Amino acid sequence: MARKIVIGVTGSIAAYKACELVRLFVKNGDDVQVVMTDHAKEFVTPLTFRTLSRNPVQNQMFVEPLAWKPEHIGLAESADLLVVAPATANILAKMAQGLADDLLSSVALATKAPILVAPAMNTGMWENPATQANLALLKTRGVHFVSPGRGDLACGTQGTGRMAEPSEIFAAAQTL
Repeated sequence: MARKIVIGVTGSIAAYKACELVRLFVKNGDDVQVVMTDHAKEFVTPLTFRTLSRNPVQNQMFVEPLAWKPEHIGLAESADLLVVAPATANILAKMAQGLADDLLSSVALATKAPILVAPAMNTGMWENPATQANLALLKTRGVHFVSPGRGDLACGTQGTGRMAEPSEIFAAAQTL
């Protein structure tokens, strides 16, 4: 059954993997709406996601909404699933603390849909006690995770922090 999937893309080099994730959901027949943070647009353009999703890409809180509801509420209420991939330490902290200072964090706070998160960050950030505490808190609230992998990182080091492969994230989403 086709679902409305909102995919949140944050500012990580792993944003390029989100393109394949969008493609997998569209190929599955799902209606995909991409929400990008400002930092995500530094890695992949909205045009790429618009072309792959076949929908406008949302980024701003205070633009004329596509429907009568404010955009963050409309997206939050229409979602059957919110997938945040890649999820930086920043968005994890915002989600854990209930901050809503951009479109993606506002959608995450307002939605009642299941949330699936695929973290991506440097090993030091991943292992930081603050990040681990945020992950633990989000898990207690029912947020689902696809754990990052271990390997070469964009910063030139090796360790845990690589975003899971799009096929793994897609498979996890099918269970929610």
